[in-house]
Amino acid sequence: MELTEHQELLEQIVNSEAKALGQYSQTANMCCQLLLEHFHGFNVMVWQLDQQDHRLTPLASADLSSQSPLSSTSRPQLSSDYLQHLHDHRFFVATDDADMPFIVSRYQHGEPVKQIFDVAIRINGHIEGLLSLEFESIIPLQEQDIQFVSQVADQLALALATERGYEKDEDLTLYLSATEQAEHLIILINLKTQMIRYVNPAHQKLTGIPREQVQDQHASKLAFFRGANEQVTPMINALLRGETIQGERQMQHVDESQYWVHYHARHFVTSRGNDFALVAVHDISAQYRHKAELERLAWNCNLTGLHNRLHFTQNLDKSANGVLILVDLLGFNRFNDTHGHERGDALLIEVARRVKHFANYHNAIDVARIGSDEFGILLPEIGELAELERCVAKLYEKLLAPVIIARDKVEPKPAIAVVNIESVVDLFAPLTCADIALQYAKRKALKHYQIFNTQLLEAFKANIEIERDLQQALKSREFELYYQPLMDLQTQRYIGAEALIRWHHPKKGILYPGAFIEIAEQTGLINAMGQWVLETACKQLNLWQHKNIDLTMHVNVSARQFFSSQLYAQVWTLVTRYRIKPKRLILEITETELMSDIEHATKLCKELAELGVGLAIDDFGTGHSSMRYLKQFPISKLKIDRSFVMDISSSRESREIVSAIIAMASALNISLTAEGVETKEQEAFLTQSACHHAQGFLYSPAVRESDFSHLLTLQQSLIN
Repeated sequence: MELTEHQELLEQIVNSEAKALGQYSQTANMCCQLLLEHFHGFNVMVWQLDQQDHRLTPLASADLSSQSPLSSTSRPQLSSDYLQHLHDHRFFVATDDADMPFIVSRYQHGEPVKQIFDVAIRINGHIEGLLSLEFESIIPLQEQDIQFVSQVADQLALALATERGYEKDEDLTLYLSATEQAEHLIILINLKTQMIRYVNPAHQKLTGIPREQVQDQHASKLAFFRGANEQVTPMINALLRGETIQGERQMQHVDESQYWVHYHARHFVTSRGNDFALVAVHDISAQYRHKAELERLAWNCNLTGLHNRLHFTQNLDKSANGVLILVDLLGFNRFNDTHGHERGDALLIEVARRVKHFANYHNAIDVARIGSDEFGILLPEIGELAELERCVAKLYEKLLAPVIIARDKVEPKPAIAVVNIESVVDLFAPLTCADIALQYAKRKALKHYQIFNTQLLEAFKANIEIERDLQQALKSREFELYYQPLMDLQTQRYIGAEALIRWHHPKKGILYPGAFIEIAEQTGLINAMGQWVLETACKQLNLWQHKNIDLTMHVNVSARQFFSSQLYAQVWTLVTRYRIKPKRLILEITETELMSDIEHATKLCKELAELGVGLAIDDFGTGHSSMRYLKQFPISKLKIDRSFVMDISSSRESREIVSAIIAMASALNISLTAEGVETKEQEAFLTQSACHHAQGFLYSPAVRESDFSHLLTLQQSLIN
C-alpha cells in the first residue's frame, strides 16, 4: 500500500471533528470503518479494557458479518501473558489457532478467523483498550501497515485523552462552582509552605474578612489562629502525621459579635505529590443559640430573668459556708387573685429587680426565684452577726418601698429568713432551716425577718411532733368543743357562747389551742379542723334551738379558712342543713387578719350577712383598722382584747382605750363584748361605761356542753 494513502487516511482521522472534540466513541467507529475499507478485512473492533479484571468490553466495530461482537453480552478476559506481550511489543499478529488461544473466547463467529492483528491503545504507557483487525484469509502485513495501524491507535488514544481532559475540566469547573457557592467555609492549605492556597467566598460572610486578605497568606492569618499563632505548626504537623483534626470553637466577627463554628481538617496528597490540608468550617451558631436558649429555659425563670430553683439548689448543695437568704411576699396569692395575674407579675418583676440589685451589690454567688412568690439569695460568708443583721435590715427596708403598678401604689409585704450555712450544713438542709425561720418571720408583729438559731430548731422539732399527732387526731376524732358563756352586763343573763376547741391528746392530756393552732395553720390542717369546728358548733346550736334556748354561737375562723374559696359554701350548707336562725351564728376573725385583704373581706362579709350570719372582730384594739374600714364592713360585734381589760384597775391608759373603743362602737351602732373579765371591779367599770357584753373567768371558763347546760339551768333557776 502506498504511504500517501496511509497519510491521507491518518489526516482524515486527525482532522475529524469527532477527534478534535474528544468524542472517543464516534472517533472509534470512524476508525473501524476506514480500516475495514482500507484492508478489506473481515472485522475491525475497538475494545475497552477494564483495569481491574482485564476484561474487554466492545466499544465500536465495522464488519462484513451479521454477527458483530457488539451484540454479544460476553466480556472476554485477557491473560496476563498476553497483556505483558502488548506492553512489551505494542502489537500482536497471529495466523495460527495455536498462537491465539483467546480467539475462541473472544469471538463466536460461524466462520473461522484466519488472521488477527491487535494493537494496544495506550495513554502514558497504560493500556486502555485494543484496536483489533480480523481477516478471513492470511494477508501479508508490511511494516508500514503495522506502523499505520499503530498511528491510528495513537489517534484513538489522543481522542480518549482529550475526552477525559474535557470531562476533568468540566468536573473541576463544577467542583469549583459548587465550592464557590457553598455556604460553609472551605480552605486549602499547603502543608509544606503553610500558605493558604484557596478560600471560598463564605470566608467573608462568616468572619467579615474578605478572602483576598487571607488567600496566598500564611496560615496564621486565619481568624481561627487569631491570638494563637503558636498553634499553627503543631496542628500542621499533626495533619502531616495523618491525623484528622476536628472540633468546635467560639470565634469573634470583625464587628466583635460572637459566633460558633465546627471545623474539620484532613491531609491529602495531590497527583504531583504535594501535601495539602482540606479544611471545612461550618457555622453552628444557630445550634449554640438554640442550646443556650434551652439551657436558659432549664435554669432561668422566664418572668423575672433570675435563675430558677433547680439552678439555685445545685449551687446551694455545693456550699459548705456562706449565707442563705429567703424572701417571701406575704399575702401575694390574695393580691394575685384580687388584682389579676398581670399586676401580680408586675409586682414579682419589681421585687426580683430589687433582690437582684441587692445580690449584685453584695457579690452574691447566686440569686433565684425558687417559688411562686419566693426568692433565694446565696451570699459569701459574712463574719459578724451584727453586720449580717444590718445587711438583712437594709434588704427588708428596700423591699418595703411602695411599687407603682398601673398608677396604683402597692406596698409589698416581705418576710425574710436568714441561715448561716456553716452552722447547719452538717445537721440539716439549709433550705429547711430557712423555711423554719421564714415561718417565724411571718408571725412577727413588726419587722418580718428572722435569723435561724438553735431555739427555732428545737421549737421546730416539737412542732413536727405536734403536726404528726394532729394528722392522727383528725382521723381519730380526738377533738372536742368547749363553750365559754357571754354575759349581758345589763340583764346579767347568758346571751351566747364561744365555741373553743380542745384536743384530748393520748399522751399529753387536754391541749389548748395555743399549743397547736399555729402549727395547724402552717401545715394547712387548719381548714379541715376549722370545718369540723364549724359543723360541730352549728349542730350544737341546732340542738339548743330545738330546746328553745336562745343563744348566739361564736365560732373562731382562721385567716386561711376565712380567705379560702370554700368558706361561703360551707356556711351556706351548714346554715341550711341545721336551720340556723338569723343572727345566731357569728364568725370571729382577728382585726389584723381582716385588714390583710380588705377588698376580699368586704365582699365575703356582705355575702355572709345576706345568709343571716354575723361577723365579730376578735382581739379588737391590737390591729391597725380605721373607722372608714369598719363602717364598710357589716360587723355584728367588736370584742375588746383581754390585754386592755386586765389592766383596767391599774392602768389609766387601758381605761381610756377601753372607753374610746366603747364610744366608737356606740357611734357605729355595733355590739361590744369585753374579753378576759375576771373581777367584779372590771365588770363594774365596763357596765358603767355602757359596754354590752362580757366573757371571762368571772362567769365561767370554757366548759364541756354538759357543764354549759348546767350553767344555763342554774341561771334559769336563779331567775325564777
